[in-house]
Amino acid sequence: MLRWRWHHLVNWLESTGIISAMLLLMMWIGWLLGGVDTLYVMLGAGILFILFAPRLMPQLLIRRMGAEVITPGQSPLLFDMVQRLSERSGLEHFPTLYHLPTPALNAFSTGLDAHVSLVISDGLLRTLDGRELAAVLAHEISHIRHKDIWVMIVADLFSQMTWTFCLLGQVLILINLPLWIMHKYTMPWGLIFLLMVAPSVSMSLQLVLSRTREFEADRGAMELTHDPQGLASALQKMEDAQEREMKILFPKLGRVAVPSWLRTHPRTEERIRRLFATARPLSHPEIWAWDHGVSLPIAKDLPRWRHLSGFRW
Repeated sequence: MLRWRWHHLVNWLESTGIISAMLLLMMWIGWLLGGVDTLYVMLGAGILFILFAPRLMPQLLIRRMGAEVITPGQSPLLFDMVQRLSERSGLEHFPTLYHLPTPALNAFSTGLDAHVSLVISDGLLRTLDGRELAAVLAHEISHIRHKDIWVMIVADLFSQMTWTFCLLGQVLILINLPLWIMHKYTMPWGLIFLLMVAPSVSMSLQLVLSRTREFEADRGAMELTHDPQGLASALQKMEDAQEREMKILFPKLGRVAVPSWLRTHPRTEERIRRLFATARPLSHPEIWAWDHGVSLPIAKDLPRWRHLSGFRW
């Protein structure tokens, strides 16, 4: 319990620092755009985002993706898994389970407090065995337990807003260049430069936040299952599936290594290495009964929408 309280304190300090940096960036842009009045407008908009967006966006997201609620009668084995892991983690509210109609291997958590949800793709349910699925669910439940969802939704929304600033910067360049050539009044070039680089700064902060949260969620999953092999196997299957998709989309490119500073998640190899450094493999792993999702309706291959939770596998 003491370790979890310390973890929550570190999480809070880190989250407060990064969100404050994003808010200060917005205020700086507001001051350069229109002085003190615009600065206050940006500050007010940022505070409203922080207070209300994390509560409004999750349900909009789930509806947009076409996910459907899973009932206990549809998949009692899945509910049993989530129930056991939720009790171990001490969650106050049992998450609502959603079935995402896509063959991609993915799972994420979203929502706050009593309205927290676990969204699991059809491909994941039908590909992983019970041991691997339990590890993935433990990872997502750890995100809920760590209270990661709120800060990641806010960070993602700030990042979306900075892209709007970037578009504004491009418009100002088109207006500024003719005025500068004619030696007339122009907007400050420093403001335009800041508007252009704002998305890069915001994205960098978001990537740092996301990668840190993933390592901590992996550690939390180990505290719930004590089974590094289960999560490592699931991670490798998801990594292999992503590589197969990339080869289908870009058959002539071969394997392209994405720079670590551009990845939303840590490298799978590094995550697996840390898993086995955190917990030893079990000689007699816990048994998790699972039917590979045959009890659930077969999903159609619907388009996969980008979600705002931040927790993409």
